[in-house]
Amino acid sequence: MAAIGVHFGYTCACVAIFKIVGIAAKHGRVRNAANTVVKVKQVLGRSFKDPEVQKHKAESKCPLINKGEQPFYEMTGETSRHVAPQDIARLILHKMKETAQSALGAVVTEAVITVPFEFAHAQKVALREAAEAAGFRVLRLIHEPAAALLAYGIGQDCPSGKSHVLVYKLGGTSLSVTVLQVNGGMFRVLNTHTDHSIGGESFTAALAQHLAAEFKRSFKQDVSGNARAMLKLMNGADMAKHSLSTLGSANCFVDSLHDGMDFDCNVSRARFELLCSSLFNKSVQPIKILLEMTGLTTSDINQVVLCGGSARIPRLQQMIKDLFADVELLSSAPPDEVIAVGAAMEAGLLVGREINPSPESVTVEACASDILLREVDESGAVVFSVLLPSGTPLPARRHHILSGPGHLPSLCLELYHKSTQQPERLAKVQLLHLITHYKES
Repeated sequence: MAAIGVHFGYTCACVAIFKIVGIAAKHGRVRNAANTVVKVKQVLGRSFKDPEVQKHKAESKCPLINKGEQPFYEMTGETSRHVAPQDIARLILHKMKETAQSALGAVVTEAVITVPFEFAHAQKVALREAAEAAGFRVLRLIHEPAAALLAYGIGQDCPSGKSHVLVYKLGGTSLSVTVLQVNGGMFRVLNTHTDHSIGGESFTAALAQHLAAEFKRSFKQDVSGNARAMLKLMNGADMAKHSLSTLGSANCFVDSLHDGMDFDCNVSRARFELLCSSLFNKSVQPIKILLEMTGLTTSDINQVVLCGGSARIPRLQQMIKDLFADVELLSSAPPDEVIAVGAAMEAGLLVGREINPSPESVTVEACASDILLREVDESGAVVFSVLLPSGTPLPARRHHILSGPGHLPSLCLELYHKSTQQPERLAKVQLLHLITHYKES
């Protein structure tokens, strides 16, 4: 019996509602941007008012509407219809299932699917339901950093003593850095940092802007404000960027870029690195921040694992090597495949046996984000105290002392979680009849 691992990334697939998935949909954006959904993972399992959904709404060419406080894509054609993000995810996962079955020559249903560490419970549920609707039997959801470690067999030989591993993932639209402690086959996340303001698309956009400037210099035509032309340049820049990971130069040809004019431009790796110098610096800065937050130095890290398609970029790999001069940098497996490989290895262990916790395989739930308590200080200002930091194993218990005026007959506690910059309320607890008898002394 076969099983597969699935890494459902933010930009690993683009899909149109007519079941065009992947590269075909990516190039189809030029002709049918209003009906092409991209980055559906950003809205999956979120409410319409979520800040991430609102950000996605502002950037998406495909209209995103509010329907029962849930986000829906509005598809236009002969008739207009509304499509839920879960349905888009189902199409993508169904296509991945077909691809796996074609490669194996057999029916595949069992799968382990990876999720980002910061994924909330509702997002995990939405992804699991989409996978099951696509025909998968989901054996387990595992975090992406853990899958990366599994791909390289880290901790599987159960060595004595502890080690620290840093997982660096630069995907299409986000950068995440995670420090894990490995001890006898057990992985513990010490800290993690995710930045959604930078990703592989940032490098592609910088190169596309350069190509637009070169076209203007050659043809005296400015296409930077032409959405259709810039999508063509983004596609060309993306292919050139991939080529520059292995070649010293790459040719970018765009057919009929503007007013019937073809565009042909050669870009060297040195030029690409110069154009993206500020992005490279921004890409390594979170490593230093996370180590400081964790109380570790570069010498405390035993291994570094590279993940994500943009981690292939030679300049970025060299900067990380320079940062960890005496540390083993693991990049032998293709960085854009390593998470899926780890998930497949986990699936291979689970398939064909009962999926119950055992001494050899224990899954521990943890807080995806800080759990906060809302309080009011002496000046009347609202402050948030961290009760359970991100990564705390669950269930958990905390003792917290609250200050306030004496003889309170009741108390209202509000718990929040910080998945974005603005904390969101999780629960409201009211304690009534706190004082039943009171006498003046």
